[in-house]
Amino acid sequence: MSRVTVIVLDSFGVGELPDAHLYGDEGVFTMKHIKEFVGELKIPNMRKMGLYNIDGLEMEAEDERNLIGSYGKSLEKSPAKDTTTGHFELMGLIVEEPYKIFMEGFPKRITDELEKRIGTKVIGNHLVSGTKVIQDLGKEHMETGYPIIYTSADSLMQIAMHEDIIPLERQYEICRIARELLMGDDTVSRIICRPFVGSPEIGFTRTENRKDFSIDPPGKTVMEYLKNDGKDVIAVGKLEDIFNNIGITLVDHTRNNQQGIEAAIKYLKTDFDGLLFVNLVDFDMLYGHRNDPRGYADALEYFDSRLPEIMELLKGDDILILTADHGCDPTTKGTDHTREYIPILVYGPKLNAGVNLHIRETFADIAATIAEKFKIGDYHVGTSFLKDVIE
Repeated sequence: MSRVTVIVLDSFGVGELPDAHLYGDEGVFTMKHIKEFVGELKIPNMRKMGLYNIDGLEMEAEDERNLIGSYGKSLEKSPAKDTTTGHFELMGLIVEEPYKIFMEGFPKRITDELEKRIGTKVIGNHLVSGTKVIQDLGKEHMETGYPIIYTSADSLMQIAMHEDIIPLERQYEICRIARELLMGDDTVSRIICRPFVGSPEIGFTRTENRKDFSIDPPGKTVMEYLKNDGKDVIAVGKLEDIFNNIGITLVDHTRNNQQGIEAAIKYLKTDFDGLLFVNLVDFDMLYGHRNDPRGYADALEYFDSRLPEIMELLKGDDILILTADHGCDPTTKGTDHTREYIPILVYGPKLNAGVNLHIRETFADIAATIAEKFKIGDYHVGTSFLKDVIE
């Protein structure tokens, strides 16, 4: 039995990439700007793993003699900054051609066809924050029943619908229809169903019944290698949607950070053999996109406070990797993802501590490390850092 746990702190970027200016992201730095906003981050366990020691962060580095983990950061090789490409690359699939982005809204040929297929008009169709668009158009939606579509700087279509106006199953059906439409030359990485509740009098709020409709991974991930080799691949959070359940043996579709952390602890108490892959969505969904650095800081501190429980459940040659999939600096003017390095923090009871993994060339180095750990012989993407951290 061998176990690797990868926990994605969704959007926890650690500084702008060299090409950030191509994405309008000059000066972004999710972690540093959150820290500057709140004054001090109470995250002692991640600091002991080496978070503040990462190259180029210019933080109050810990004495390396006191570190319990190894640390580094990674460039993103895929030309994007969205959830799908980030997670694909973490699992060893580098997307060479970016998926389509409709920052100016979807052209009439697409909206006409969507309306034809779902049998009703749509409203919205512009770049806007999801929390704002339901306040702006929620009343009209309730009066007409027309779904609200909107976009962002990422490759996606988001569709907001009131749960009392359009039942959830019909909402999901509409999003499946949109998924089928936005393929081929118009492929976007995801269609996101954004259910909401409320009224014009009290305002509208999104619910936790969000569902993502992603594309199939356009190649083989390390998850598929593991599954084909008879290993467990446990997906916690929205990962089944991101990977369309491909390469996954067990799903636990948690809806928030607390549920995700509890699920991770639950599975670490079992004798699974393979990969436990966890996405903690609140950092991105509730705080990054909503420009809430205080809330982001609170969520980081809560996660850090639960880290000892996770670490205590590691045994033998277990490996724990903490990372991210992109940035989402909550202090920027916009509400979109930001093109940033991701952290790589590595811990295990038998692993070396205080090893500087420096700057990795691709997120796929994590997948390569998993592949080497499980002795996958025909895996050739990324560069493993396993030998750097093993005893």
